[in-house]
Amino acid sequence: MSQLKFKLTLAAKKSAYPMGYRDKSLLIGSCFSENIGSKLSSHLFQVLENPHGILFNPISVAHSLIDCIQNKTYQEADLFLLNDVWNSWNHHSRFSGITPKEALGKINDSIDQAHAFLKTADHMVITLGSAWVYQLNNESNFTVGQVVANNHKAPAHWFNKRLMQPIELITLLKNLVHQLLAFNPHLHIVFTISPVRHLREGLVENNRSKAVLIHAVHELIDMHDNIEYFPSYEYIMDDLRDYRFYSEDMVHPNYAASNYVWEKLVETYMNEETQTIMKQVAALQLAMQHKPFFTGSSQHQAFLQNCVTKTEHLLNLYPYLALNDQLQFFNQQIGK
Repeated sequence: MSQLKFKLTLAAKKSAYPMGYRDKSLLIGSCFSENIGSKLSSHLFQVLENPHGILFNPISVAHSLIDCIQNKTYQEADLFLLNDVWNSWNHHSRFSGITPKEALGKINDSIDQAHAFLKTADHMVITLGSAWVYQLNNESNFTVGQVVANNHKAPAHWFNKRLMQPIELITLLKNLVHQLLAFNPHLHIVFTISPVRHLREGLVENNRSKAVLIHAVHELIDMHDNIEYFPSYEYIMDDLRDYRFYSEDMVHPNYAASNYVWEKLVETYMNEETQTIMKQVAALQLAMQHKPFFTGSSQHQAFLQNCVTKTEHLLNLYPYLALNDQLQFFNQQIGK
């Protein structure tokens, strides 16, 4: 008698391009990429996230990466003043400033860091969120037709929106990949589609957008050997497929869903040795958050000494791990 199945399961496939602790990974795109990036960072991988801030549309993602490749220096003329704050149409609002100097300092420092990081990066994860783009119009008094990365709370009538066409997106991504690999020939690129629903556009319009993104990315992957697709969208929509895996807004995946996708990513890109290190690093990170009732007790001192021993052991085996801060923390707590 055949066993009943109550859900579809999308199995993880081992990648030919594993991510290890010696590797450097740049993540760019939507807030979902920052979620995965924070998990990599908490496990002490070498990671750089969103040098222009959170980006949703592919055109802004491409502009950001080209800025990093060219190590572009932004000038005051590239900024605009709105609501007493200086902003860039190519950046998230976390790069805005009360003065042009403040905004330009954050923008150019980030690009400079990303330029150096990207030159020697091993992996890049690009998360595309929406194929809908917003462009400045005649009512904005700015460059007509410019695609914006963030509206910076500007009036809605300043913008026209349109849906990118598949051939337009394929061409954009093809040119972007060409420039990335010319700049860093050994870069491994992973594309993924954000499972976050863009309800501002509407449910039907959101699905149209996701369809354009998925089609274009797979067309691109068929052209290259060192580009992969990680199915974070499918893990949420088809594998989990339940509103209990979304937060109250019914838009963003919740903690359980994000962890599920994270586990699939680990299964796909981390080999057995890396996963073993990750578990030990996670245990040390958790130990740093431990709040003892009696800091001077012999039991707590023994706990700290055990943490020091474990940290030193890991560093002896893998001296490239970024564990010096943890070792210093545990040593400083001993004797208090």
